[in-house]
Amino acid sequence: MDSIFSNNKQIKTVPTFSELVSTDFKGENNALCWYRNLEGDFNDIVSKLQLKENITVVEPNDLLALQLSEQGAIAREIILNDLQLLTDFGASPVLNLLKCYERDDEFDFISTDVYSYHVDRSPIATDTFLCTYHGAASDIIANEHAQQKILIPEIREKLKALHDGPSEEFEDFLKDNYFDLHYQAQPNATPTNLGTGHLWRLAVDHPTQQVPPCIHRAPIEKDDEYRLLLIC
Repeated sequence: MDSIFSNNKQIKTVPTFSELVSTDFKGENNALCWYRNLEGDFNDIVSKLQLKENITVVEPNDLLALQLSEQGAIAREIILNDLQLLTDFGASPVLNLLKCYERDDEFDFISTDVYSYHVDRSPIATDTFLCTYHGAASDIIANEHAQQKILIPEIREKLKALHDGPSEEFEDFLKDNYFDLHYQAQPNATPTNLGTGHLWRLAVDHPTQQVPPCIHRAPIEKDDEYRLLLIC
C-alpha cells in the first residue's frame, strides 16, 4: 500500500481495520498503520467541545449532543465508527480532548512523562491503538536509534544514588518507578511523525511479544490548539 510511510521498515501500512488488528508484527516492524485520508471537519468538533481539565474524556453522547456543520457531522461519524470498531474488537478506546499532559520535572537528569521517548508495558498480550484527529501528532523512533536511559552511565549512576535500598533490588526499583521504559534518541536519529487521521497499532512490551516495543512520545502541543486523540 502506497503511503508516506512505505519506505520505513519500522512501519507496515494496511488498507482496512481488520488487517490492522490481524497482522502480526515481524522483524523491525513494530508499528502498524491503517493509512487514511479522512474527510470531515474535526476542528468543528474541537471548537464546540468544552475542555474541563487539561485532559477531558469525550463520551459518544457528548459528540452526539453537538450541533455540527455537514463536514463536522462527517467527522463525528468517523470517530464514532472508530470507537465502535475498537470496542467490538475487545479494546477499551477513550477519546480525549487535550490541552497538555502532566509534566514530570522531579529530576533534572531523567523524565518519566509522555513527552519523553518511552515504550508501553503490559502484563498481558495487548497493543496500543491511537489516532490523532486534530492537533499535533505523536512521534515514533526506530529502536536502533535510541538507547534505554537506564543504560546511559551518568544517568545510571544518579539513579543508583537515588535508590535507597539493597543493590539486588535496584532493577526492581527501576521498573517500579518506570525509569526503564524511557529512551534517549541518538544524535542522528530521525523521528517519524504519525500524522493525523491514521489509526495506529503500536507494539507493547509484554511477555509474549515477538518484536521490540515501539518507542514513541507525545508532541509538544501548540498554545492555541487542542488535540483530539483516540487511544487505548
